[in-house]
Amino acid sequence: MTYLEIYNVLKSKFNLTDDKIDIPELGTRVINLPFESFNHTLLPGEESYQCNEHNTKFDITYDLSSKVNAPHLNEIIERSDSKIKENVNFKYSIFTPIEIKKNKKTEKIKIKKIKTNGVIILLHGLNEKDWNKYLPWAYKLMESTGKQVILFPIAFHMNRTPVKWTDPRFLRLANKERKVIFPKVANSSFANIALSARLQFHPQRFLWSGLQSFHDVMQLIHEIRSGLHPQIKKKTSIDFFAYSIGSFLANIILMTNSYNYLSKSRLFHFCGGPTLNRMNAASKYIMDSEANISVYSFYIERLEEELKKDERLKHYFSNLHPVGNYFKSMLEFHKMQEFREKRFKELNKNICALALKKDYVVPPSEVINTLKGSDQKIPIKVKIMDFNYKYDHVIPFPPTKKLEKEVDKSFNRVFRYAAKHLK
Repeated sequence: MTYLEIYNVLKSKFNLTDDKIDIPELGTRVINLPFESFNHTLLPGEESYQCNEHNTKFDITYDLSSKVNAPHLNEIIERSDSKIKENVNFKYSIFTPIEIKKNKKTEKIKIKKIKTNGVIILLHGLNEKDWNKYLPWAYKLMESTGKQVILFPIAFHMNRTPVKWTDPRFLRLANKERKVIFPKVANSSFANIALSARLQFHPQRFLWSGLQSFHDVMQLIHEIRSGLHPQIKKKTSIDFFAYSIGSFLANIILMTNSYNYLSKSRLFHFCGGPTLNRMNAASKYIMDSEANISVYSFYIERLEEELKKDERLKHYFSNLHPVGNYFKSMLEFHKMQEFREKRFKELNKNICALALKKDYVVPPSEVINTLKGSDQKIPIKVKIMDFNYKYDHVIPFPPTKKLEKEVDKSFNRVFRYAAKHLK
């Protein structure tokens, strides 16, 4: 099957409602499992905060008001993050290979689950609301590596998003209000309004939701390593395929290596890998100009000032929390550079990256600069590809009949290269 055919089959059959979805024509079974995040109390919205690991209480709460007269915008901005139930209880999907056997006499089909030799956790990009574009990616990784592939949603993305944030009518009204308040805003759209508004007024959310996502992934891995996962064996290998902001998260996961669970894990970056300040997130699909300025200002220009004002933020960015320290090292290219590059040298055999020549959001040169270091002596493999059709960061493989052959060729090139690293 071509990429387009695979895309259409998976899009028509995939859902997060059924516990199990068999797709015989692709030799694939999708298993949907429930997940409860134990880490949502990190988020803004709690009456008090405490770090249980260090028995430290913080005399701080978060004022989530926007101080603007805009009812639809305020419904997005002022909602308590820690109380959003969709972000706490959700489902994630596992792609697993199956064998189809047909009885010649009875014509009955027997489906048998194939033994796998590992699992790949796929981490998606920023401001994603559905899994459609990733379904062929998960299938191809499963097919070419023989491993199970987990589609795991980042906090407040995919099916961890409140229903209102995916309602086009509500979002258009909120976007209309936003353009009245900020008439010079660029790249504003109903597709990015929820993320943009929340981050512009409260950029701290980027850290706290990022930390929740980090700990949720580690919660999943701990479940596997403890032998408690219903579908994945305790000693299975655990690797990562990460895209865009998912790469930012995956770098931090591997750098931190909590409980030494991931010492042998491999990570493949697709259109991702640089420090935060070397990415261009302003896009109608990702976040608008006002949000981009706010996040950049908070984490790149004013972070040290903010740490003096917020003891809790300072605590989680300190040496007491390795994840916070690695997070901090991935914010600004020239800060903590020696610390970051030392760790990448240690991980050089674990990490491989593929960048696209015409990617404006994640420029190939910045993938190289971050992963290979300022002197480009870190031996992490970084490959740059280009395609013979119009593409961009958000849509590298357009699912159109007109481009079917060329897209199929490019899709297979990318995932052959990924599978080589992840096998």
